[in-house]
Amino acid sequence: QVQLVESGGGLVQAGGSLRLSCAASGFTFRVNTMEWYRQAPGKQRESVATITREHVTNYADSVKGRFTISRNNAKKTVYLQMNSLKPEDTAVYYCNAPTYYDYWGQGTQVTVSS
Repeated sequence: QVQLVESGGGLVQAGGSLRLSCAASGFTFRVNTMEWYRQAPGKQRESVATITREHVTNYADSVKGRFTISRNNAKKTVYLQMNSLKPEDTAVYYCNAPTYYDYWGQGTQVTVSS
């Protein structure tokens, strides 16, 4: 059973930082691309950052230079370091493995106050 458990969200002032974690189980983590998404109220879910099995990363233009995705295969965990946060980063953040796209965790709420 694929499981994804996100954590690390919270309330932070603009300009602050947060580090999100996503613990994965039920599949071979080390060979899978992992992705962070977010969904703001009233908006569609959007991809934020991706990391391949070779640790190649890709970012949405809106977060490039501020967010960093990383992974620890031994811990089966993917991270999202978020710096210089803006109010428009407010959203529920989810991780996902594209190979198992139908499986989602509960997400973690990030709220950035101005």
